[in-house]
Amino acid sequence: MPRRTDNSVDFWRGLALIVIFINHVPGIVYERFTQRNYGLSDSAELFVFLAGWSLRGLAANRDDPLTMQRMILRVGGRAVVIYGAQIVITMLAIGLLAGVALGMDNPLLLEWHNASAVFHDPVRAHIGLVLLTHQLGYFNILPLYVALMVGAVGLAICHRLAPRLVLPLSVALYLWAISMPFNFRMWPVDDGWFFNPLCWQLIFVLGFLLAADEGPGAFVRRHAGLLRLSGLVVVLLGLGATQLHYAPDPLSVPQPVLLFVFDKTYLSPARLLHALGLYALLAGSFPLFSPYIPRLTAYFCLLGRNGLYVFCVGSIASLAGQIARFVFGGSLAVDTVILGLGLVVLGLTAWLCELRDRLRAAA
Repeated sequence: MPRRTDNSVDFWRGLALIVIFINHVPGIVYERFTQRNYGLSDSAELFVFLAGWSLRGLAANRDDPLTMQRMILRVGGRAVVIYGAQIVITMLAIGLLAGVALGMDNPLLLEWHNASAVFHDPVRAHIGLVLLTHQLGYFNILPLYVALMVGAVGLAICHRLAPRLVLPLSVALYLWAISMPFNFRMWPVDDGWFFNPLCWQLIFVLGFLLAADEGPGAFVRRHAGLLRLSGLVVVLLGLGATQLHYAPDPLSVPQPVLLFVFDKTYLSPARLLHALGLYALLAGSFPLFSPYIPRLTAYFCLLGRNGLYVFCVGSIASLAGQIARFVFGGSLAVDTVILGLGLVVLGLTAWLCELRDRLRAAA
């Protein structure tokens, strides 16, 4: 199977993976240059939007029409793969924390990132890990992805049978969850999911719909110029809000509060609109700059083509970077080594994935 040629989706996904890796090492000097410091949204929105965009090719590709049964199996199978990846990287993270805690004789590390329940209440915590009701900090994007892919089975069926209902149903679910408010609960730790799937499904569905040449996707393409101008306004407003450190006071806004604050868990409208405005502004820009940075483009696309594997390795690498900063202290030299090694590891992971595919094809 020939590898995909470099394209904008893989490029932006690769960029999102790098930014996620950087932002998952809190305090690293390079995080101040990432998107979240210059707008209301961050790379998580981009990652989920592109996941919905990619689902279009998986479940609703006109060039490769699927029967209903095959479509359900393909989408459901993807959810199972992502679930397995979440379990594996969570176990590796727990093992890494435990090993370093033993090696340094420092039990403080066992308290990091909501991991304490695994060591102090292991029976219930491991049940929670299997059920995805117990999630480590910085390891909570894939549970959202699993929930979205399980829901994507219903999305694909609805799109096949009644495509005009997809967006209204998605918006209605979003507004209900943010107005109640309602979120999935964690267990055994009493808390809610960091990424509420009932709200984040909207940007996932928008990615799915806008990837098509009909429906909302056709509307966006017909009005690309106006939407790009609107996107510029939204991006500038987001830049102003972050630079002025402005955020609405939850006690002074009308009910429901989550419609007006800048909340990430519930993907508040301001964050959603900023993300969509940014994508409208950048849409179609890939062919304009990619010829001038061919090696960087190729690297980003390499990561994007192998997104799940790169994300998993990047999650462990970012935890290792956190531990390195804990051991050696935060400095420009340490942070530069962490970033450099991380970029090499991510690139090597993606290269090995494609080498495996080439060897399979040759066999």
